[in-house]
Amino acid sequence: MDPALALALLIFAAATLYSSVGHAGASGYLAAMALYGLAPEVMRPSALALNIVVAAIATYRYTRVGQNDWRILLPFALTSVPMAFIGGTLHVPPEVYRPLVGAVLLASAVQFVRTATQAPQDDARAAPPPLAAALPSGAALGLLAGLSGTGGGIFLSPLILMMHWAPTRRTSGIAASFILVNSIAGLAGTTFSIGALPEALPWWAAAAVAGGLIGTQLGTRVLPIPGIRLALAAVLVVAAWKMFFG
Repeated sequence: MDPALALALLIFAAATLYSSVGHAGASGYLAAMALYGLAPEVMRPSALALNIVVAAIATYRYTRVGQNDWRILLPFALTSVPMAFIGGTLHVPPEVYRPLVGAVLLASAVQFVRTATQAPQDDARAAPPPLAAALPSGAALGLLAGLSGTGGGIFLSPLILMMHWAPTRRTSGIAASFILVNSIAGLAGTTFSIGALPEALPWWAAAAVAGGLIGTQLGTRVLPIPGIRLALAAVLVVAAWKMFFG
């Protein structure tokens, strides 16, 4: 198969899977690009640009069906956006943060598989986070988002669900919005520090849009709540694999 077509198909698959849980697919895009030998200075801004496209679709569709909560999002976003920009300007040796982040994501995936059948009970007792927890959490997640070239949703969703701060479907909408604002900030920092976006990006974006439309349809209307948590676990495993071996 032609490498360009194969890469577009992988981007489509990542966008479909990730957007079904309110994510935008950055770690999947990074893994696909690494597989085909793209230069690191191209990969991170390209993944963030694709994130913006898919996260915009997800934010609109989850919000339209009432599966978002701007009051929960705002304190996280207030501190995450400037830190995502800063993270995008930094060059940290991957051996410093990749193994730790990968282990956290993998542990979260195991937890979601273990508790998938408990999702309805967990959703029933969800309550918004206090500001004292949301503000510093947003700053830490924003920095991770900028450093890793993702929108931070792979970190925010597990935190919200494990702390019972929002129901499962609403968490997907919150994550999509969080990814959108942080991807914009991270891309601004990244392009400022390392250069321009590749010429092939529009073709990759078309594949991501198609996947995002299908995935958000699944996430907002088709997948049951335990299914969303299992899909999220699959997303986290892919992201952890990228952190360990990307």
